[in-house]
Amino acid sequence: MSLIKNVGTIGGLTLVSRIFGFARDILLARVLGAGGVADAWQLAFQLPNLFRRLFAEGAFASAFVPLFNRHMAEGESEARRFAAEVLAVLLPILVVFGALMMLAMPWVLWAFANGELRGDAPTYALAVTMGQIAFPYLMFMSLATLVAAILNSLSRFAAAAAAPILLNICLLAALVWGAFQTPGEATRAATGIGLAIAVSVSGLLQLVWLAWFMRRAGFRIPRQRPRITDRVKEMGVLIVPAVFGAGVYQISRFIDLAFIRGLPDGSLTYMAMADRWNQLPLGIIGIALGTAILPALSRYISRAEDEEAVRLQANAIELAMLLTLPCAVALFFTGFAFVKAFMEGQAFTEEDARITGMVTSALVVGLPAYVLVKVLTPNFFARRDTRTPVYTAAASLVVTVVLNLVLVPLLGVVGLALAGAIGAWVNIALLGAILARRGFFRLPARVVGRIGRIVLASALMGAALWGLMRVIAPWLGGPFTMRLLAVGAILAVSLVTYGAGTVLLGVLDKATVQRLMRRQS
Repeated sequence: MSLIKNVGTIGGLTLVSRIFGFARDILLARVLGAGGVADAWQLAFQLPNLFRRLFAEGAFASAFVPLFNRHMAEGESEARRFAAEVLAVLLPILVVFGALMMLAMPWVLWAFANGELRGDAPTYALAVTMGQIAFPYLMFMSLATLVAAILNSLSRFAAAAAAPILLNICLLAALVWGAFQTPGEATRAATGIGLAIAVSVSGLLQLVWLAWFMRRAGFRIPRQRPRITDRVKEMGVLIVPAVFGAGVYQISRFIDLAFIRGLPDGSLTYMAMADRWNQLPLGIIGIALGTAILPALSRYISRAEDEEAVRLQANAIELAMLLTLPCAVALFFTGFAFVKAFMEGQAFTEEDARITGMVTSALVVGLPAYVLVKVLTPNFFARRDTRTPVYTAAASLVVTVVLNLVLVPLLGVVGLALAGAIGAWVNIALLGAILARRGFFRLPARVVGRIGRIVLASALMGAALWGLMRVIAPWLGGPFTMRLLAVGAILAVSLVTYGAGTVLLGVLDKATVQRLMRRQS
C-alpha cells in the first residue's frame, strides 16, 4: 500500500475520532466551564492519558515494532513467541504500577495541582477520586497498544486508528447525561465521576476491539509465565531511552503541569482545550505518518535498501509539510475564532475563549516541528537506536524549561505554549543535523525547493486570513449561526487561497501525486 493510502487510512479514521473529540470538548466546556471541577477533571484525566501517550504509544511502540518486524522476517512463530514474552512481562508491571499510582493518587495530584485546587478540599478530593477511577485506563490501553503495534506491523492500520473513537463515544455519553441534569456544583461533580468511569470503560472496550481484529487477522499471542528472556532484555534496553526520544511532546506536557501550578485557576483547562486544536492535525498527520512509515522503514533498513529508506522518509517529510504548514498558519490567525465559535457559552465565558485562543496560536507555532519529530525519529528506531533521540529531546527540554522561566512570568499560560513550540524546533534541528552527519538521511534538493514553495503558499493563505479576520470579527460575537458562517468563511478562504497557491507555484502536480502514491514494499 502507498504512503498516501496508509496515511489516509490512519488519518481519516483519526479525523473521525477527533470530530467526536471536538464534540466532547464543546460539551465539556459548556457543562464544566474552566477552573474548579473542570481543572480537577483535566488533571485526573491527563495523568493516565499522558502516561499512555508517553510509554504506550510513544516508547513501547517505537521499541516493539522494529523488533517485531525483525522476528516476523524469521517466521511468524518467532514473532508470536516474542509477543508472548513481552506480554507476559508487561502485564504484571502494569498491574503493580497501576495499583501503586491509585494508592498514591492524593500525593501525585498534589504535585501537579495549583494552589487554588489544593486549597479547595472538596474539589481536590473529587480530583483524587476521579484519578483513581480513571487510572486503570492506562493498563487497558498499554495492552491495547501491544495489539495495535502487531496489527500495524501486519499493515492492518484501520482497527487501531478507529479504536480512539470508542473513548470519545464513552465520554460523550457521560457528558450528555450531565448536560440534561440541573446545573450546579453537585451535577458537575457527578459528571466528573461519570467521565472517570467512562475513561476506564473505554480502555477495556478498545482492548477487546483490537484483540478481536488481531484474532481475525489470524495472529494469536500464546500465554506463558513471565520470564526475562534475552529478547525482553533487548526491548527493555530500547524502551527506556525511547521514553524520552519518542515522547518529547508528552514530556513537555508534564513540564507544563509543573509550571501551571503557579498560574491562575482555569489555566489547566485553557491549555487542554487549546491542545485539542493542536492535536487535530498532529494526530491526523503526524501520528499517522509516524505509524505508517515505521514498519516499512524498518524493513528497508534491515534489507540495506538505503535508497528506498531515503525515498520513503523524504516523501513523508514533504507530505507532512504540505498538510501541516497550512494548518499551523490557519490556526495561528484564526484559532480564537474556532474556540469562540464552538466552545464559548454557558459555563465557558468570553474571557475563557479569548485566553484559549491565544494559547492555541502559541501552540501551533510548533505544530510542524511536532509532526516532523514523528517522521524523523522512526529513522533512529528502525536502526534500534533509541538513545540519540533522547539526547536531542533532552536538549530541547532544557531550552523549553529555560524559556518557561522567562516567558511564563511575562505571558502566563501563553508563555508555556510558546516555550514548548520553540523547544520542539530545537529538537528538529538537532535530529536533522545528526541524521545528515551520519549519512542516514539528507533532504533531497528537490524536496527542499518544494517545501520552500509550500511555505510561500501558506504565507499567502495567512495574509488572506489576517484580512478576513478583520471582516468577520463582528460575526463571532453574534448568534451561533453567525459564528458558523464565520467558520465557513475561514475554511473557504483557506482552501481556495492555499489550493490556488500550491497549483500556481507548482507544488501539486501529477508527477508529485504519482510519486507519493508509489507502493511501499
